Amino acid sequence: METAVIEHVAGCPAVREAAEAGAALVDLWPLTDARQLDNDAKYAEELQVRVTRAFAAVMTGLDVTMADAEFVYEGADEIPGRPQEIVDALLDANDAYDTMGEFSDGGDAGLLYEAARLLGVEWDASVRDAVGRVIADAQEALDDGEAQADDGAPADGETADDMAAADGAAEAFAVVDGDAAGDAADGTASGASADGKAADDTADGGASGSAASLARRFAVALCACHRLVNAVAGPCDDGDANSGAGADVDGGAAARRVLPVLLFVNELRERYGIPRICLTAEQIRTLVGTRESLDDLVEFVAPLAGEEWSKHREDVLWDPDEAKKRAKEEDERRNKEALAAKFAHIKDDPNKPHVEL
Repeated sequence: METAVIEHVAGCPAVREAAEAGAALVDLWPLTDARQLDNDAKYAEELQVRVTRAFAAVMTGLDVTMADAEFVYEGADEIPGRPQEIVDALLDANDAYDTMGEFSDGGDAGLLYEAARLLGVEWDASVRDAVGRVIADAQEALDDGEAQADDGAPADGETADDMAAADGAAEAFAVVDGDAAGDAADGTASGASADGKAADDTADGGASGSAASLARRFAVALCACHRLVNAVAGPCDDGDANSGAGADVDGGAAARRVLPVLLFVNELRERYGIPRICLTAEQIRTLVGTRESLDDLVEFVAPLAGEEWSKHREDVLWDPDEAKKRAKEEDERRNKEALAAKFAHIKDDPNKPHVEL
């Protein structure tokens, strides 16, 4: 990947803004609070439900509900009153999601082809070769970025302090599962990886990724996504999409072909300390429509990533007691305002005698 292109993407305002949200999320790690670990485990479960729901909707062209996706995630292989086609698509999407999830730990790019098989996506030899080249380029660019940080050379817009803060972010940041949350409740976990294993603490007791460092890594992932989507979906035509980030399109077969790529890019980000994101079925189809322009794809995806990372952070920090307290205070405020409005027309009587209480 060309360094100039990566730096161009990293410098885009939308990418920088998203990176600020991403860095704020990554800075929470390693999680040590049992409640936060439990919240993160719940977020991870919800993320898989949302992703597989979107995939099933793209695969079938049918209206897939959150209830459908939740039932299948919890183990259902049929849902009374719902099309079996939806259930089968959700089962395949969950199998592919679980398979691709191993990439963030081991880095085996072959998992992408297995995920594609599970999703019923077939690529010919030329497409597989193109995909392999993009993966190699992306990993090389990300590894070079880490090596640059190890050598003490800051990237554009990054200070030495930023680099020190970002060092180790990829190892420290991870979405935990239910087992890790359970360990934390017993006081045995001080940070976890995606499979529940404890994460190594960094020398300063925890890693925090700088926005500048995360923006560059995110830029590499966006460039990889752009090239991969084009490799598997092919050029736009009148039947599948219109260029432009705002287009309301139905990507059809092209959208189905990019599903394995979206799983891979999510895990590529996770492997290099960039949080995962989720696109709805409609957003996936729109993404397909932006594939001819890197800038359009970046402008479309980056804000969605920032929103997802802000949501993830809010979910991790959510405190039910504090939420209940705020809700009560808000109710009291509204009641006072309503009472004041109700009696606003009543004037004080200046001749009313003063009463000592």
